[in-house]
Amino acid sequence: MNQAIVRWVPRVLGIAFASFLAMFALDVFDEGLGVGATIVALAIHLIPTWLVLAAVAIAWKHQVAGAALFFLLAAAYVAMAGSRFPASTILLIAGPPVVIGVLFLISSRSTRAHQVSA
Repeated sequence: MNQAIVRWVPRVLGIAFASFLAMFALDVFDEGLGVGATIVALAIHLIPTWLVLAAVAIAWKHQVAGAALFFLLAAAYVAMAGSRFPASTILLIAGPPVVIGVLFLISSRSTRAHQVSA
């Protein structure tokens, strides 16, 4: 498999997932709050996005640690969502971090194998 593809796919998917989560924060502009309250609400709604971006940033350099963070983010969401949402909703939000974590592990393994053979 192409080394560049294996390296870049989890990073691009991580950023895309953060963008997907950020879209959910836009509903604060519909709440009719004042400017200050809207800024605070937006900051609070963007916390999951910042956590995903932090995991991507860490995984960029330390892929195994980043993979663990993505698994942790997925588990934390499942624990917080509990039975409040249908399984499809939980899978929609918790599934991508698991896939991204697996891809970072594959990328890490591929990078190590490439370094050994070089």
